[in-house]
Amino acid sequence: MSERVILHSDMNCFYASVEMLHHPEFAGQPLAVGGDPEARHGIVLTANYIAKRKGVKTGMALWQAKQVCPEIIFVPPRMDLYLRFSKMAREIYSEYTDKIEPYGIDEAWLDVTDSKNLKGSGMTIAREISHRIKYELGVTVSIGVSWNKIYAKLGSDYKKPDAITEFNRSNYKDRIWRLPVSDLLYVGRQTNKKLKKLGIQTIGDLAETDENLLDSYFGKMGIVLWAFANGWDEDPVCKEGYEAPVKSIGNSTTTPRDLETDLDVWIIQMALAESVAARLRKHGFKCKTVEITVRDNGLSSFTRQRHLRHPTNITDEIVTEAFQLFKDSYKWEHPIRSLGIRAADLVLDDIPVQLDLFGNQEKQEKLEKLDRTVDEIRRRFGYFSIQRAAMYQDKVLSHLDAGTHTVHPHSYFHG
Repeated sequence: MSERVILHSDMNCFYASVEMLHHPEFAGQPLAVGGDPEARHGIVLTANYIAKRKGVKTGMALWQAKQVCPEIIFVPPRMDLYLRFSKMAREIYSEYTDKIEPYGIDEAWLDVTDSKNLKGSGMTIAREISHRIKYELGVTVSIGVSWNKIYAKLGSDYKKPDAITEFNRSNYKDRIWRLPVSDLLYVGRQTNKKLKKLGIQTIGDLAETDENLLDSYFGKMGIVLWAFANGWDEDPVCKEGYEAPVKSIGNSTTTPRDLETDLDVWIIQMALAESVAARLRKHGFKCKTVEITVRDNGLSSFTRQRHLRHPTNITDEIVTEAFQLFKDSYKWEHPIRSLGIRAADLVLDDIPVQLDLFGNQEKQEKLEKLDRTVDEIRRRFGYFSIQRAAMYQDKVLSHLDAGTHTVHPHSYFHG
């Protein structure tokens, strides 16, 4: 049996790179994606390398980024755009293997073992993928090549941007074992502190530590990390299936006025459900869980969720679940200031579904067809070109264009 060939592909400064493509006027300038640039609140989701060199870091508050880099340009996130680029990258990967495992929206492992005879060595395939991503999508990737997932991930992190690094049997001790132990996947801040107390500074230190000592301090996870440090990772790359590359898509809004009745809530929830469902359909997802967030004008808030009997991307089904969750949870002690809806546990929309004996398949198909018709009309003529009848019962609330609000996906593993 031939040794596995695993790639880990990581799109460099992904959100910022995509934004730079769409904003050529910002070429050569520091740019960060995140938060609400107008209100100057929120955090940096990612920054380009120009901004990073000036001290801007992911997770930094926008005002902090402005302090370290006064000339920085902020742009709001456009998750729909990033999802589209992520999908195009996976289409390129799929020409080399069907064993593709997303790691968030911008990274993926690829098992190209079975492609060697046709496509060449792991390094050859990595170079070809890197070239295609750059010239077909306009962004760069860093790719790690190794015989296991952990070392392949280390390879993509080893040199950035636009680089390819191979860790093989002959060089891994010289190159990997010198790296800080914190570089190893799953070694978080607290684990790193505990390892340092044991005198373990590098991945090599960890690899050569007595496994029984690690077991006594960390339990099973200590043995797992020791095996990872030694390159003994047999975890397979999951074959591309029905899991979505993001965990959830949601939308929330501070309402145009305080909500005081169930009808007020229904109108806003309908607008939010329409926007979330439309994005699910646009990106080929369905959700298995609906979650709501409610905040009253006294600033008390809560979140509730419900698992569905079958995955859906139908507006009526999402808003019905959301409104029932609200009715079951809120007693109208105060008017409501803010509402949110999140579609979670996403799967691809072509997942096989067992027919529900108590459901109405024909009705579902009609509702989905209706939704897609509305999507097309709004795409061509604008959001307000077609509205549901309920929206006309309050002119102030129905004026909310939920389609322009930021939709926040959470990565499958990072969230």
